[in-house]
Amino acid sequence: MTHVVDQASSTGGTTGRGGPGAPGEALRLDRAHVFHSWSAQGALRPLTFAGGSGSVVWDDEGRRYLDFSSQLVNMNIGHCHPRVVAAIQEQAARLPMVAPPHAELSRGRAAEAILRHAPEGMSKVFFTNGGADANENAIRMARLHTGRDKVISTYRSYHGNTGAAVVATGDWRRIPNEYATGHVHVFGPYLYRTEFWATTPEEEAARALHHLQRVIEAEGPGSVAAILLETVPGTAGVLVPPPGYLAGVRALADRFGIMLILDEVMAGFGRTGAWFARDHWSVRPDLITFAKGVNSGYVPVGGVIISDEIAAAFDDRVFPGGLTYSGHALAAASIVASVEAMEDEGVVEHAARIGADVLGPGLHALAERHPSVGEARGLGVFWALELVADRTTREPFSAAVMGTVKAELVARGVLPFLADNRIHVVPPCVVTPAEVEQALAAYDEVLGLVDDAVR
Repeated sequence: MTHVVDQASSTGGTTGRGGPGAPGEALRLDRAHVFHSWSAQGALRPLTFAGGSGSVVWDDEGRRYLDFSSQLVNMNIGHCHPRVVAAIQEQAARLPMVAPPHAELSRGRAAEAILRHAPEGMSKVFFTNGGADANENAIRMARLHTGRDKVISTYRSYHGNTGAAVVATGDWRRIPNEYATGHVHVFGPYLYRTEFWATTPEEEAARALHHLQRVIEAEGPGSVAAILLETVPGTAGVLVPPPGYLAGVRALADRFGIMLILDEVMAGFGRTGAWFARDHWSVRPDLITFAKGVNSGYVPVGGVIISDEIAAAFDDRVFPGGLTYSGHALAAASIVASVEAMEDEGVVEHAARIGADVLGPGLHALAERHPSVGEARGLGVFWALELVADRTTREPFSAAVMGTVKAELVARGVLPFLADNRIHVVPPCVVTPAEVEQALAAYDEVLGLVDDAVR
């Protein structure tokens, strides 16, 4: 599945101000002028990258890393896929930007490509600039369609950093940003740290659904516009829903006339070994939000896949929303090339096989071998190792320990994605078995270093 790009040519470029720069220049300019997200600025020293191909990136001194973060879990087709790069170049030479009121061929083809993999009864796409404003507009559509206000989402979730999306988010980032109104949170299923005293996946699903139903009833069903869920919560811990949960949420939404929005921003386009994570459970939502994997972030883009029922509500009624860059031509061209390449090259099927045959078994073996691993869980190339200081109490490792884990993995040439007490194992969908084995060996070594801290 690996596509090869010559390292020398990919780190080169034009001379002068547009050239690759001397080693150290990127970091110097970054620390002088760039304000980073979700960070205290003073102590930052980011890694500096100059090029990439497939599952590998390299810095400006030529050190190579296996990218098992997929950057922000979006590099599904891998770095510098030649078909996607060429499509962007060709579109830029032909017509790089068209305002949203007009029609343009790449935009229409992008919507068509996405909808080939959507559920039946969903035939329209509203394009956004990314995942956050995809969720923002999905919430707006649900409110306008139902005439209701409240949105129910889970505490263990992340939906973006815009006004309503960040308040729909459940984690700590919501709290300093709670300016939007009409948001209610519930606990979703998470058997390893169950809020419901469950002992089996079936109990966890049933009790989480009962909790959700009681919150809907207590809030007033006639006031709830939407239930917004990540199909598989990502940043919150790769929390694969137990059997029956999503179908139960769909049934509750139908019972109370509530719209179901599935956030597939992180889980979609091959990440779980399916085109959409909802495919694993055959649940049809009213709205699907996407971004990231649709074009691996080569050009910023996101969107909302809209059910025919909701789309029809705006046939004779103005939808009061829009973005200057909605359906941006470069982004649209990159989507067409990415989806077609994934179809032609069997990328989604490859991700499913890697997860089932190599990555999943390897991570479960690490969990059995290392007392510092409380649980391994995931699908496709979407996995997490939850690290604990005590297997009995399931006490999470401290931030200091996790900082050591990150540094040791980087030192071994693996670029990790860490969140709280977890290693999120999220390589590109095109990762090879040999690359997985190389990363597993690095995880094995680093987990061995922290096992002694486990009580």
